Amino acid sequence: MAKKEVKKDSQKQADDAPHGVEAQLPGMEQLPAEAKQRLEKIKGLLEKFDKKVHAKFEGYVMGVALLPPSKEEAHKEKVNVLVLMDDSDSTKMAKGDLQQRLQGLVAEQAAEVDKNLNPEVLLLSELWQACYDGKHDLLQMIAMSAPVSDGGMLAAVKIAEIHKTMVLKKFEKYIVSYVLAGSLVQGRATPESDVDVFIVIDDTDVKKMTRAELKDKLRAIIIGMGIDAGNMTGIKNKLNIQVYILTDFWDNIKEANPIIFTFLRDGIPFYDRGIFMPWKQLLKMGKVKPSPEAIDMYKSTGEQMLQRMQFKLNEIAMEDAFWATFTPSQAAIMLYGMPPPTPKETPEVLRDVFVKKEKLLEEEYVKMLEKILQVRKDMEHLKKKDVSGAELDELLDMAKKYLARLSKLFEQIAEVKERSDVLHVWESTVTVVRDILKLEGVEKVSDEAMVRTFESEVVHAGIIPEKYLRILKTIEKAKRDYDKGKLTMTEAHAVKQEARELLKFMVEHIQRKRGRELERAKIRVKYGDKYGEVILLEKEAFITHDIDAEKREITKAELKPNGGIGKVTGSSLEELEKALINLKFPHKAFIKEPIFEDLKGVFGKDVEILVNY
Repeated sequence: MAKKEVKKDSQKQADDAPHGVEAQLPGMEQLPAEAKQRLEKIKGLLEKFDKKVHAKFEGYVMGVALLPPSKEEAHKEKVNVLVLMDDSDSTKMAKGDLQQRLQGLVAEQAAEVDKNLNPEVLLLSELWQACYDGKHDLLQMIAMSAPVSDGGMLAAVKIAEIHKTMVLKKFEKYIVSYVLAGSLVQGRATPESDVDVFIVIDDTDVKKMTRAELKDKLRAIIIGMGIDAGNMTGIKNKLNIQVYILTDFWDNIKEANPIIFTFLRDGIPFYDRGIFMPWKQLLKMGKVKPSPEAIDMYKSTGEQMLQRMQFKLNEIAMEDAFWATFTPSQAAIMLYGMPPPTPKETPEVLRDVFVKKEKLLEEEYVKMLEKILQVRKDMEHLKKKDVSGAELDELLDMAKKYLARLSKLFEQIAEVKERSDVLHVWESTVTVVRDILKLEGVEKVSDEAMVRTFESEVVHAGIIPEKYLRILKTIEKAKRDYDKGKLTMTEAHAVKQEARELLKFMVEHIQRKRGRELERAKIRVKYGDKYGEVILLEKEAFITHDIDAEKREITKAELKPNGGIGKVTGSSLEELEKALINLKFPHKAFIKEPIFEDLKGVFGKDVEILVNY
């Protein structure tokens, strides 16, 4: 019933949206006179057909659009029309049969309006499956169509496909995945819905800039392309673009970030280089652990098995009793932060961790699990051949009590983890704050004075916005509450969310500042038709002899006290990267006169120093 109401609301919004080809086809005033006349002629037919289809399939038509004629049909009177239908409720009929049946019914509706109308029914599941299979013909077809009516989906696909094409044309080397997500793919699309797209950028081979710089540069251009796509299609203020670099994407998967997992679960790949779909399948299989989805899967197994036990009085029921209690037990252990143990080890791990150490579970429940495991073992080794109805009733009752208690244990573990995570958040925050203070010349500061020093030396100096000082103080307060045992679940949850924002900003700030300092330590030179580069570190200089060469020659030399460079010896890109990683910041390089004479010995007497390159 709720599903039908949602569909009716969506239909009402579609009815309220502008109808008619002319109202939704940008640039119609620029069309040739002949094309205008043809559109005017079929406009009435399309609107009449649109109303008949909506009346016949109320709540299930997601959009109707005019398709461009094929080359073979260019001289004919045929009018190709796309009808996009929501088949998410269909469970009784195979998708192929459903499509054929709907095609026939819609064709009858078209024939009643005009014999030249040539409708094509497209099921939403068919469109998404094509995306999963890496086939984009249907997306391109929708991108070239002119909407007659739309509940939001046609516009979303159209602008996303056009934007994707623009992005790939310029940055295909870097783009790993382009994915449609959000309310549109969750069955909650309306004409007012934002079009949420996620773009993952490959930063694993970045050498000439930091990952933060790569993300910022590409993100700015990609968002600008989103505005251009909106202007081209007439679908403005709709595209909501999220750009991730691949390393951040992987970190978010490991940290079980809810946004990323929702993105993986619901997203539809408009482009994928073999990253998104494998992770989507692994998530669906519950193989991404210890994610909330995987833990929920283990928890739900128990309830499913208990239902089956009520209908079995044989050895299979004993297997069900085992899995009903064993897999949720593993889920509890994983939620605590430990790897899942073997069946034999599981009761003892529960006893050591939750009974003795954390005092969250009573011993009687561990003994229940041990008894269930022992029955299974006895049956496997044929020590017990038959199970009576009374024994099954006892096991079923025991498993129900065990699962009921385990459900409460999940809540207790979540509370313990939520509060203890605040301590890890504080430690990570302290490390990053100290790194920022070191960049500003503050080498040592006590924990008690750290926040005050950060406020006076960094925030009041205008280096970092006031907003992040407020977050830092909130984290500091949560740490004090944790030490006093007064930290609430609500406070712990809020602090973790804010801390992610703070840490991400400050890490990127450190990367950018270090990148700028390193740029000031570089000398770019020109000799002949080649360009070289010298990076001045603390006690040595690394020399790239031709920065445009496919395989770069890199050497190094000791920096003399007078600023010159000593004997040049062989080096490698790996040695340079290691030296940069170990470089202490803040790093200040001084370019002294002797180095200019020494550079002639490296690059030749005609070497030129480039300024503001």
